[in-house]
Amino acid sequence: MSRIELTPIIEPVALKERVYDSLKLAITEMDIYSSDEEIRLDERKLSDDLGVSRTPVRESLARLEQEGFVENIPRRGAFVVRKTRQEIIDMIQVWAALEGMATRLITQTASDEDIAELRQLFKTFEGDAMKGHIDEYSDTNVHFHQRILAMGGNDVLQAITDNLFLHLRSIRARTIHEKDRADRSIIDHIHIIEAIESRDADAAQQLSIEHNLGLATHVRENVHWLK
Repeated sequence: MSRIELTPIIEPVALKERVYDSLKLAITEMDIYSSDEEIRLDERKLSDDLGVSRTPVRESLARLEQEGFVENIPRRGAFVVRKTRQEIIDMIQVWAALEGMATRLITQTASDEDIAELRQLFKTFEGDAMKGHIDEYSDTNVHFHQRILAMGGNDVLQAITDNLFLHLRSIRARTIHEKDRADRSIIDHIHIIEAIESRDADAAQQLSIEHNLGLATHVRENVHWLK
């Protein structure tokens, strides 16, 4: 059975926040789409693993339920939420619009040095190098999207996308291995970077939106293992 991996919490400072952060990190880093098996979060086991009482665990699970990461089912307990295919598509569409705006903002406000960092991310994945390092590329792909939001320089935009990004992280990691998505992904990223380097706001925004909507299309047409 799949189980959540946790590190005991030792420091008493801001205990509730630390329990919440620990649980959220552990859940969002899980490969929750690798199987259909339910991922149950046993309150007593979580409190034992974290080295805390059950009260902050219970409060954290309630908070995570409000954010859509956990579902509390009466008489059964708490479970990690797997989004449906349509829910994921809906989230990707919203993400496409938000990341598109962040990409546009980069062309207007980011320094040349910051923009150069984006291209540097993909230096080790030229030619056939990526094929032997697909897991490493998957991490780089995730980091690229994180950097785009951060470099946009809009704190409100980034705050809005924080949880949305975490909901989509697992599906990005799972689908990057499917068909030729990795090859197409790196080409898309390079084109986006070129538009940013040229300070072409319209092109950068449009390319970013089209790239993300490509993931939505892939999920719609190929991810039949989701409801």
